[in-house]
Amino acid sequence: MRITSSMYYENLYSTNNNKLNQKLFDVNRQIASGQKIEYAQDDVTTFTETMRLDNEITTLSQTKISTQNGYNVSNQTDEVLNEFETSMNRMHTLLVQAANGANDETSLDAIVKELKGTKKNLQSLANTSINGRFLFSGSAIDTKPIADDGTYNGDNGVLNAFVGSQNTQQYNLSGADMFLGEESSRKREITANVVSDNLIDGGVITTDNTLRDLMGDIDDNKDTVNKDYFYIRGTKSDGSAFKTKLALDDTLKVSDLMTEIGKAYGNTGNLDVVNVTLNANGQIVVQDKQNGSSKLDFHMIGAVDFDDSTSTSKANVDDIDDLNIGESDYAQVKDDTDGSTNHLFVHEFIKSGLQPALGAADKIEGIVYDRAEFSKNGAKLSSNVPQILTATNAFASPSTKISEVADLTQGTAGTLNGTVFNLTGKDIAGNNYSYEVHLDKNDPADSTKNGSYFTPDGGTTKYHIYDMDPAGRKAVDADAMTYQQLMDTVNMAVTNNLPTADTADKYDEAIKNSDLQGKTELSYDGKITFFDQSSSDTKATISLYDSNSDNFLKSASTMTFNANNALTITDPKTDFFKSIDEVITAVSDYKVYPDAKSGTLRNVGIENAIQKMDDLQIHVSRMHATVGSQSNTLNTSLERTQILEVSTKSLRSSVIDTDLAESSLQLTQLNLNYQAMLSTVSKVSKLSLVNYL
Repeated sequence: MRITSSMYYENLYSTNNNKLNQKLFDVNRQIASGQKIEYAQDDVTTFTETMRLDNEITTLSQTKISTQNGYNVSNQTDEVLNEFETSMNRMHTLLVQAANGANDETSLDAIVKELKGTKKNLQSLANTSINGRFLFSGSAIDTKPIADDGTYNGDNGVLNAFVGSQNTQQYNLSGADMFLGEESSRKREITANVVSDNLIDGGVITTDNTLRDLMGDIDDNKDTVNKDYFYIRGTKSDGSAFKTKLALDDTLKVSDLMTEIGKAYGNTGNLDVVNVTLNANGQIVVQDKQNGSSKLDFHMIGAVDFDDSTSTSKANVDDIDDLNIGESDYAQVKDDTDGSTNHLFVHEFIKSGLQPALGAADKIEGIVYDRAEFSKNGAKLSSNVPQILTATNAFASPSTKISEVADLTQGTAGTLNGTVFNLTGKDIAGNNYSYEVHLDKNDPADSTKNGSYFTPDGGTTKYHIYDMDPAGRKAVDADAMTYQQLMDTVNMAVTNNLPTADTADKYDEAIKNSDLQGKTELSYDGKITFFDQSSSDTKATISLYDSNSDNFLKSASTMTFNANNALTITDPKTDFFKSIDEVITAVSDYKVYPDAKSGTLRNVGIENAIQKMDDLQIHVSRMHATVGSQSNTLNTSLERTQILEVSTKSLRSSVIDTDLAESSLQLTQLNLNYQAMLSTVSKVSKLSLVNYL
């Protein structure tokens, strides 16, 4: 075959020239762009790997930003809590100073002034914000968490930072946890507030004294054995109520009375569920031995009849109101020279300052346990017993069923059917009202059991309490009745807006009308409150209690809403600023221990205030540890994310980025190859056909 010039050119120059030019172009493009490829078609594998790594880098970048923001908030919270604990340490020091009996009132006033200033600082710290976002408001970051009165206005929302694939980390500490949190390992402790004296020999009563020393005796014959009667009511740690009457010989010791009180709570020879002690001021202290319950409560009065030959004053009664005809001041009995046959002495162990329910205004205060009027503050009426779910120790909400809080062991076991609440007081116009709220079954098979209702006391008109069943409105069953339905009933009674007929639509209309004049709600700490919307100084009063309350032959109250009960020293539930206020009040009243003789009757005293401060410090310390743990986790996640980001970027660079040294070398080699090819072509072109052949 004859070789032509065109064949030679095509085989030696044209093909190689195109290949070399393409390679030179590719290398120059890589050097110019800094990347190995520009389009997917250049190298599908490299392009796919690059896109995957780009997505990974974007995710890591977002994670780093989220984690950094979360860490900033957590770290700032950590710093705020450092200041918090410093301020609380100062308050604790001031309380210890205040407990020193050497302080006069001027010194205590100075301490109160500093305590109030420290409280303001704590409120300011609690309202710390970053760029307008409050640290302790939960998820309600635009809401100032702590109001001027110390109430919490945020929520318990959790804010999470994205720290990895399907992985988040909480970075906030909500005010609900910080200021209203719960310490499940804490035991509730309560105390009486009346100082008990030795009425025979003087001084403060001790456990070694006899009941005769506690209750007194007007004769000189110590050999005569009299009976002392003690009427005890309260709530156990499991939420069950109890009511018991003790008849004890006055020769027994006070320690024997403590033992009997423990038995009323369920103590046995082998197991104690509570500790019952007498403090240095002659006050009964009850401590729950179960952790995490806020239900423990206590009330007791004692009575002795120095001359039981008269029927007008008996210490041994079934109806507690019958003790009211006796004396509550032993000195008056002992000095009685007017020939009176009244020889009954009633010993009050707890005083609250609460007014007795309507129609009982002349009662000895200590007799009243849960038949007391709600406390009044301007337009607001408040109960003092939190409604707490038996199963969880959580506060009740409007949708909570009353049966979830009530003691269903009382009355008809296992049900609220047949329970009756007395609702009495004055309406917003100042007129007396008195109703019975009946919690009854709604049984379609029994026409006599057609649901819960309320009725004027002694009247025949029934106003049924209707449910919201869209399939057909009917009176609510006793065990299904909610707090909202009970509060609607209270609101109608207090505003005097009653249904004009016993129908569901008229019931709804009465609720709507009553809401225009008053609001009955559950507070943040589970207490029933009423707000008079027609006056800044309401004329209304409310008493709400179980109809069995005063009779010791009947079962204990299924529920308690408001009570002349023991003071709380320690409780699993935290109410931070309320406790701070109690601490300050203890010092401002100059009370080292609870004493109902003067000042704020329910003042816990400086000694117990120190315990409250200890509990608050432990709680804040635990919250601080939680925040520290969050900060550490977020910081670790941030460092890990930064390392992963650098590593991924390096990997991406190795996949897509051009190695300039390598490309420059390759470019030099290609240039040399190209020059060599041109040189070869040039030399071959000069050969004659003969030489070529």
